[in-house]
Parts: sequence; C-alpha cells; structure tokens
Amino acid sequence: MIVDCAVYEEGRRREGNLELADASELCKGDKEFAWIGLYEPTEEEFDSVRREFALHELAVEDAIKAHQRPKLEVYDGMLFVVLKTARYVDVEEVVEFGEILVFLGDGFIVTVRHGPASDLHEVRRIVEADPDRLRRGPGAVLHAIVDQVVDDYVPAIEGLRSDIEEVENDVFSPQRNSSAQRIYLLKREVLEFSRATAPLIEPIDRLAAGRYSYVHEEVRAYFRDVYDHLQRVDEQLEGFRDLLTSVLTANLSQVTVQQNEDVRKISAVVAMLAVPTMIAGIYGMNFDHMPELGWQYGYPLVIGVMVAVCSGLFAYFKKAGWL
Repeated sequence: MIVDCAVYEEGRRREGNLELADASELCKGDKEFAWIGLYEPTEEEFDSVRREFALHELAVEDAIKAHQRPKLEVYDGMLFVVLKTARYVDVEEVVEFGEILVFLGDGFIVTVRHGPASDLHEVRRIVEADPDRLRRGPGAVLHAIVDQVVDDYVPAIEGLRSDIEEVENDVFSPQRNSSAQRIYLLKREVLEFSRATAPLIEPIDRLAAGRYSYVHEEVRAYFRDVYDHLQRVDEQLEGFRDLLTSVLTANLSQVTVQQNEDVRKISAVVAMLAVPTMIAGIYGMNFDHMPELGWQYGYPLVIGVMVAVCSGLFAYFKKAGWL
C-alpha cells in the first residue's frame, strides 16, 4: 500500500494530501521531485505507480516479490537499488532483517519497504527538516536512506558482538555448557548479515564515483563517507565469522575431552566390577570338588580378596586420574 505521497519544491514539501497522478504531474520541473513510499504492496497496488513513472517491469517484479540480493541496476536510465536493513531485537536476541527497494529517476524517487526492520519515517522527517539537502534532488533522498540503513547496522553489530561474547564465556566457563547450537545460529546470523553488506559495497562505490546523473555532485562526496562506513561494518562481520569458527572449534574440542573423561570413568568402574563378578562366577559353578567350599574361612577369604582387588584398582585409577 502507499504510505506517503509527497512532492518537494525548492526543498520544501507541498502542503496537502496528494493523489498519485497529481504528484506525477507536479514533479515535471527541474526544481520539483516526488517521493512515493510503499509498504509491502501487492501487484495491483503497485501497478498505478508503475504506470505513472514508467518503471521497468523487471525491477517492478523484484520490488513486489522482495528477497533480493543487495544491488544497483540501471533500467532505461532509471536507477534501481536494493538495500537490506537490519536491527537487533533485544528480547529474542536475534538480528531481524528487512528490505528497501528504491527506484530513482528524473524527478522522482519510489521506495518499497518489506519487513518490520525497514521503517523510513525517521529518514523522511530528517530530510524534510533540511530544505537545503532536498534541493539537491531525489539523489539526496537516496543518500539519506542508504546512510540510515548503514547507520542502523551499528547497533545490530553491537548486539551480535554481545551475543558472541556471551557464548564465548559459556564455552570457557567451568560448567562448560554445550553451546554448539547457539554458535551455529550466530554463524547463520553473521552470514546473512554479510550478505546484506558485502554486495552493497561496490554499488555505493559507483554512486560515490558519480556515474549517474540523478545523483547531485554535492551528494557524491557523502556517498564516499557511507562507503567507508560500510566497509568497516563488513570487516567487523568478517572478524565475527573467524571468531565464531574458533569458538566452535574450542567447544567441540572441549566436548571431545569431556567424552574421553567420561569413557575413562566408565572403563574404570567396569574394571572394578569385573573382578568380583569373575570370582563370584567361579564359585557359582557348583563343582563337587571345590575344597574352598567346605573350608570355614573360604567365604571371608573370597570377600576379602574381592575388597582388596577392588580397593587396589580404585587406588590405581584414582592416581591415574581416571576417577
């Protein structure tokens, strides 16, 4: 559905609620542009936007279906940018991802949002409070969106860092709780996060290089700052991947060591039980000629031998660290 439809003239928003057709007509001049915002539109809802701004059908298909890889493509002179958003959910201790797809053309910008982690109300509020910024055209809005998306990566990164430190402490704690499942989940989050940042680096570099006429010259320098920021985020994620691999290896090593210790203890107990079992088995065979059966000290002697052997084995295994 269309959540906002606005036209900006000389950096200021036109008053009143505009229909889509009116917005399309009003942004024909050099000093005006329209910003149409949609949230999870259906094909029917998006069809009117497609017709008004002559959006390319392939880009429209991507915008409706979502779940696209971050990218920047050019269709008939129009820019199509796919951004992955991220935010950390404290209650669930997970990173939630969303998607923003941007159409940028002559005198218009269309944004399509998918997922709860894709809100643009704050971006719109910030740019509308800065007319000088909006005078640079729809490219300035694109920069504001990309800048906000990359800035929002930072708290998500910090949330991930906290989770990784927590699982690292669990692995090396005296209790040695099994954390393999949690580590795998974190590795998946880091991998998905990397899929949001790494493919975006090259498109942002192209925007900063000024290859597109819809991006004002003054805006290009700001894209360079976003590019540097994004690279730092991607480097942090790469460090997280390496750290989680090391933590997982350490966790599996500790599990193996613990299993070996358990096997030794079980083996020691079995060995101690084997001796009295063997002796009892011998004297339970009921042969006619077993002198010890008729000897008055036979029973206490057998019990004593059992106790002595078991005590000796216990002392040996204790000294060897098996018990």
